[in-house]
Amino acid sequence: MIPMAQIPAGARGERKLLVTNDVAINFLGAESARVLATPHLIGGLEITARDLVKPYLEPGFDTVGTHVDVRHLAATPVGLSVTFHAEIAGVEDRSVSFRVWAEDEKEKISEGTHERFIVNVERFGARVQAKARG
Repeated sequence: MIPMAQIPAGARGERKLLVTNDVAINFLGAESARVLATPHLIGGLEITARDLVKPYLEPGFDTVGTHVDVRHLAATPVGLSVTFHAEIAGVEDRSVSFRVWAEDEKEKISEGTHERFIVNVERFGARVQAKARG
């Protein structure tokens, strides 16, 4: 695996998402109240962090999320775009910590921290299957 020291603290990544009905809440019952759902917000932040660190890993390695601490600060209605941001805050052994935040076209909508753990995909899959078999 690539030495962890080569995963640069301060590196940043981003991704965009158009808020559609597929990622919006619908439980309030009014079309006018459809906004980006918190689980999709968190998922967007996680995948942005994963995509940021992935190029620094050797083939066969990836990351899994281990901790999320995020505030959802403002609602984003259907039709607006969200930009998810991740910044590598630090690396300790196989754990990578991130500062994460998101903005829509009007304001910051989220901020927090996220941690991911570097895994060998084949070994991780074998452990998962062993657990599934009982």
